[in-house]
Amino acid sequence: MRLPVNPPVAPMLARPVDAIPDGDYVFEPKWDGFRSIVFRDGHEVEIGSRNERPMTRYFPELVAAVKAELPERCVIDGEIVIPDGEGRRLDFEALQLRIHPAASRVELLATQTPGHFMAFDLLALGEVDYMERPFAERRAALEGALAGAGTSIHLTQTTTDREVATGWFSQFEGAGLDGLIAKPADGIYEPDKRVMKKIKHERTADCVVAGYRVHKSGEDRIGSLLLGLYRDDGKLASVGVIGAFPMEKRIELFTEMQPLVTTFDQHPWNWAEHQPAQRTPRAAMFSRWNANKDLSFIPLRPERVVEVRYDHMEGPRFRHTAQFVRWRPDREPRSCTYAQLEEPVSFNLAEILGGSVTRSRRG
Repeated sequence: MRLPVNPPVAPMLARPVDAIPDGDYVFEPKWDGFRSIVFRDGHEVEIGSRNERPMTRYFPELVAAVKAELPERCVIDGEIVIPDGEGRRLDFEALQLRIHPAASRVELLATQTPGHFMAFDLLALGEVDYMERPFAERRAALEGALAGAGTSIHLTQTTTDREVATGWFSQFEGAGLDGLIAKPADGIYEPDKRVMKKIKHERTADCVVAGYRVHKSGEDRIGSLLLGLYRDDGKLASVGVIGAFPMEKRIELFTEMQPLVTTFDQHPWNWAEHQPAQRTPRAAMFSRWNANKDLSFIPLRPERVVEVRYDHMEGPRFRHTAQFVRWRPDREPRSCTYAQLEEPVSFNLAEILGGSVTRSRRG
């Protein structure tokens, strides 16, 4: 490739803030997918990722879409997303499954759960490097560059009206989006710098602690605590983890958890009784992202309750790692159910994209 901006490029990042900021900002929906920078130089296409590793081989349908829908020479920052089967919400779990080592599986999933690319910034177009230009100018050029986009590549919505952005913040969550991004209108593109602002939803839940994983630095300290909530059928479902503790606290927690250690035959997540459709930590003991990462855990009697902060759910689980708030010795573990979770107001993803995005189910 011989573009004004060549791969790899680390994407510009955002830092979290508590509220939608005032000032000269351009607001965008925060898409919940795989951050990617698309490079096109004629017939050559590369799809970069946040860690700068190419994602090209996993999304052949987007490579074809880039060639059909984007200018001959361009570099565009955006997010790969997948809608659910009805096109109403984002389906992050389906997106994760697209990262597969087998070429035949990649080709099958490209037709069954095709990806969409949400474009939201322009780094280069033709022979012009736009990275040093203000975002308002980059956005205007991006709108022109995507004038011929079709059904797989979309231009994300923007507004400079804080009141409109506030409405998006509550509405768009119902379609599976992740909050808002605020970009300085006069800001240049700064790779790997947290110059944007992100505003995310924050909620709390009381969860049962049902296990732990040890920390990579030693067997005598906690890496993460595994969280559960009781379903309507009385079974304890795995909902996520908390893991951001100071090292002293990790060592203290390890000692604190030892009296609760039990065996799997006395545990709700007993692997021997695992059903194929039941999602538990024991069901997937190795990471699909890192084959060498051991995800096995130490089972605990589900007797402790902890209050955690989370942003939103992805199906039955926390979408991101939850944050420790406090222990809840006043709560009975069996009272920790899904009923306590706040449900976002339903909102149709197609209304955000401006058309139908129902995915194919061929093959």
